[in-house]
Amino acid sequence: MMLSKLRQKKSVAVYAATAINLIIIYSMIFLYLARAEPHLENTNPVTAIYWVISSMTTVGYGDVVLTSNAGMIFSVIVQLSGIIMIFGLLFPLVITPWLEKTVKVTLPTKAPEDLNNHIIICGYNRLVETLIDELKENGISFIIVDNTEHIVHELVEKGIPCIYGNPSEEETLENANIDKAKVIIANNSDEMNANIVLTARELTDIDIIAVVEDTSNAKYLRYAGANRVVSPKAMFGRYIGIKAVDPFVSRLTGATEFFEGMSIVEFPMYPKSPLIGKTLRTAAIHEKTGANIVGIWKGGDLSLNPLGDDVIKENSVLLAIGRNEQLFNLKKLTR
Repeated sequence: MMLSKLRQKKSVAVYAATAINLIIIYSMIFLYLARAEPHLENTNPVTAIYWVISSMTTVGYGDVVLTSNAGMIFSVIVQLSGIIMIFGLLFPLVITPWLEKTVKVTLPTKAPEDLNNHIIICGYNRLVETLIDELKENGISFIIVDNTEHIVHELVEKGIPCIYGNPSEEETLENANIDKAKVIIANNSDEMNANIVLTARELTDIDIIAVVEDTSNAKYLRYAGANRVVSPKAMFGRYIGIKAVDPFVSRLTGATEFFEGMSIVEFPMYPKSPLIGKTLRTAAIHEKTGANIVGIWKGGDLSLNPLGDDVIKENSVLLAIGRNEQLFNLKKLTR
């Protein structure tokens, strides 16, 4: 980080020196060429600098013009070099880094001092969206650490606790109050997760959960210090395996028949289900499918007296009763 700042300052200094030298050289050439111009006999250094800067910035007011062949060729050279200096060097070396620095300053980089007994989630994705709902339902404090600017911006706009920074760096984890946290979840690439686990383990004996993409890397994350390693892909594979041996056309997975032709089934929500975000009343499940909702899992608790205002979320599980054809219709809505 320090080396990057030194390089940036050196680049700015080189750019400034180059620009000043070009202005001086061009001004001297302008004064020399102006002597051959009949209407520019009273030119002076101030006029020369004014003309050079106007030409390099492509403003071209037209009040001072070189009309000779040599003068016009020189004007073109000054204008082209000005375009290179401004758009090719000024923006990438000075303006863009300054804007990036300004934007980063506006991002939160430190958790509130009173945040404690919380969960640190390193990395944000769809998996974390569902986890956040669960944590909110259960009143568990958490904070997300991510090093992608636009993601942190989105989280800030949604009012989700977060900080910007590299979760594999000690400073970032300290800013997330790791010394007061109870759990840290490494939810990046396997390589990044290994670095997060190593860094976190050096700082504290906190409980560390690592999410692994390639199950063959699980042992390395445990070696690094992770207490638990989970693989969403492996879990999903097992679920698909269960579905494969449980034909959709014959019966519903998990269905319990309690009366002839009537069954009770739990339906988890799938991403992009049209039911997500609606209340039980507006979802009109009974009108659409014929099935009746007799319960809903919310935050790990089963409510057997669901209200019409209860919102169906991605982590919700509906408990429904009905005939097979009615339950099949409901199953389609949950997907």
